[in-house]
Amino acid sequence: MEIRAGAPGLEPSTISVTMRTPGHDFELAVGFLFTEGIITDPNDVRSVKYCELVEGKEQMYNIVTVGLAKSFDIGLARRAMVTSASCGICGIESIEQLLTCALPLSLDSGPVVTTKVLVGLPEALRKAQPTFDRTGGLHAVGLFDAQGEMKVVREDIGRHNAVDKVVGHCVLDHSVPLTEHGLLVSGRVSFEIIQKAAIAGIAFIAAVGAPSNLAAETADRFGITLAGFVRDGKANVYTHGHRVAM
Repeated sequence: MEIRAGAPGLEPSTISVTMRTPGHDFELAVGFLFTEGIITDPNDVRSVKYCELVEGKEQMYNIVTVGLAKSFDIGLARRAMVTSASCGICGIESIEQLLTCALPLSLDSGPVVTTKVLVGLPEALRKAQPTFDRTGGLHAVGLFDAQGEMKVVREDIGRHNAVDKVVGHCVLDHSVPLTEHGLLVSGRVSFEIIQKAAIAGIAFIAAVGAPSNLAAETADRFGITLAGFVRDGKANVYTHGHRVAM
């Protein structure tokens, strides 16, 4: 899917091209723009629509254009295209760059969950994956509260896309930042997922799989609680374990 952004008086520009599972395309486009720092407020979004062909006015469901209320940083747009194409940039420079567009989260923010709630999250997510039930081949991301209730669940072939769909839903719902919620990822956790969570204000990330070293380092720098291998009634807590209560 091609994601375009347009500002008043300017033609829409291509920001990213991503392979995705169709569904919740508008959320994906808005979420991507938000987690890349191209938009910073729900009010930045004026419209979201599929592109239309001139002849016949047939809708093209692989192109989504987001109309913005103000101009955007073309430098961020170019970085977003590079990040999308290469699955992210790596190394310590990534963390330093992220610090320019997102502040470390307060250690007092975020949900505090019990170990019982933490280890029960995968089952709650699994119950909200209808496409996985049919295909057995999609990732899922769920936004949960301190009681372990899934508030938003989205599926996609790409973990990053699923995160953007969840965040995009909340941007369109005017409920960002997501300070009092956590994020559960069905697979492993990469630096990019930590980046997206930090920008959205999410202070707790749990994953069924493993985190990368850079993901753990970034979570630590940004005050994010990171738990991995959350399955079979167990979990490893890597950073800021004060948000997990016995």
